[in-house]
Amino acid sequence: MTPGAAASSWEVLRATALSCTKCPLAEGRTNVVFGVGDPHADLLFVGEGPGHQEDLAGEPFVGRSGKLLDRLMLEEIGLTRAQCYIANVVKCRPPQNRDPAPAEIEACRPYLEEQITHINPTVVVALGNFATRLLLDRAEGIRQLRGAVYPYRSGHLVPTYHPAYVLRAGGEALAEMRADLIRAKRLMGRGT
Repeated sequence: MTPGAAASSWEVLRATALSCTKCPLAEGRTNVVFGVGDPHADLLFVGEGPGHQEDLAGEPFVGRSGKLLDRLMLEEIGLTRAQCYIANVVKCRPPQNRDPAPAEIEACRPYLEEQITHINPTVVVALGNFATRLLLDRAEGIRQLRGAVYPYRSGHLVPTYHPAYVLRAGGEALAEMRADLIRAKRLMGRGT
C-alpha cells in the first residue's frame, strides 16, 4: 500500500467511525472518541472506553487518568502522546461510565482491529481488563495476566492496569504499572 493510500484508508476508517450508529451508545454520545497520536507509532495503548471528559473533548484519556498516563509514558518510556497512539475498545461513552456491554464491544471491534492493522505497532499496551481480555482472547483478569509479555500479531502485547484503577489503588499498583511500561520500552528497543 502506498503512503497516500494508507493515509486515505485511515481517514476513511476515521470518518466511518465518527458517523457510526451500530449500537445504542451512539444515541448518548457528544463525540466519537476515535483515538489520538501518531497512526504510524511503534507503541499503541488500548483502553476501555471514553468517560465524561473524553466524550466532551473527543479525545481519549484527557482527565485525571490521562494525566497519569501521560506522566508515566514520559517518565518510563520517554514518549509523549503525540509519539504513540491511544485508542479504546469502544469509541463512545457508556452511560454513567458503566462497563461496555458485549454487544457494544463487538459493534466497535472492527474499528479497533482496523486501527491496529493500520498502525501495526511493535508493542500494544492493554490498559485494564476489557482491553486485555479482548485483545488476548482470554478470560483471566488483569491481575493474573499483567507482569508478562504476550505475542500479538507481528509484535508484543503488554497488559497493565488501567490508570483509573491505579489512581484508586495507589502505590503498589503504580509501581506495577511502571514496571509494565518499562517492559514495553524494552520491547521497543528503547532501553535496557
